[in-house]
Amino acid sequence: MKNNELSALDAKFEAQKIAFAPFVFQVARILRDKGILAYLIKQRKTGVSIKQISEEFNISIYGLRILLEIASESDIVYRTDDEIYSITKTGYFLSSDQLTRVNMDFTHEICYQGLFHLEEALDQGKPVGLKELGDWPTFYEGLSKLTNKQRETWLDFDHYYSDDSYPIALPIIFDKHPKTLLDVGGNTGKFSIKCCEYDKEVKVTLIDLPGQIEMASRNVAEHNFNERVDFLAIDMLKPDKPFPKADAIWMSQFLDCFSASEIVSILKHARKTMDSNTRLYIMETLWDNQEYPASRFSLAATSVYFTTIANGNSKMYGKNELIELVEEAGLVVIKEEFPIGICHTILICQLA
Repeated sequence: MKNNELSALDAKFEAQKIAFAPFVFQVARILRDKGILAYLIKQRKTGVSIKQISEEFNISIYGLRILLEIASESDIVYRTDDEIYSITKTGYFLSSDQLTRVNMDFTHEICYQGLFHLEEALDQGKPVGLKELGDWPTFYEGLSKLTNKQRETWLDFDHYYSDDSYPIALPIIFDKHPKTLLDVGGNTGKFSIKCCEYDKEVKVTLIDLPGQIEMASRNVAEHNFNERVDFLAIDMLKPDKPFPKADAIWMSQFLDCFSASEIVSILKHARKTMDSNTRLYIMETLWDNQEYPASRFSLAATSVYFTTIANGNSKMYGKNELIELVEEAGLVVIKEEFPIGICHTILICQLA
């Protein structure tokens, strides 16, 4: 039901859900992490009393009532008048759905405290909330310096959206049998490794910040692809080196890390090394080019992370928005591939 079809009473209730959203988030996370939601799933046929839950998890009745009463009002659990609790469909997904899990962990570990500074970030055009994680100009410069828990959480979030896309993307890229490929924003080296596994002859140059290259080089070495993967450290906001010439250029979940003007600058930098045979493959989770409402919502929310935590000036771009930037850089989209994996689009570009 669309919001403008709600009654005034229902709309007011929806407004209260937003007003107390941080409360509900933390309650849901605690119920999930303590295993209470999973326990309710196991007991879903009969339900379970609050006394049983208290004994099972060694939590006071008082504490459980605080958690479960708001959870029942948020449709996470179902509560009878005599305090028998059972799981709802929403509670099931909070406990068992991988998309929900990585999004919730990302929100808690990376974004929650920093989001308090959203208004400052909007006013200043800087990631003011990043100071809750560390003292870096952008998140990417601090990625290799995060705590192990924070880094694992961010990588789980990042890889969840990309991993399922790789088996579909690789045949698209290698349809033209490129002998050389640039992996721009290669991060941990995961895609460069996949390329080497997919094609036994391709040579890859991974381009990223020094901290990411340090992580990527270790991963590449562990997979014994040192002889086929080179590394080039470039700060794309201040590119001091040209891209090496290659048959294919790959940018996955990379351009959304930059402002519109920065994207045009990066694409122009790539354009300098391209000829009429070079293909540039841009894979992005375009927020308005999605099959499911959950994907649109998740991606629109992720833009707030970019503003507050990541860099202060980028977002999850819409399809037409990104195509306009490609064209401004002197390139043209010759083909669109969608859907790729969970929620990706690949734009295949060449010189205009």
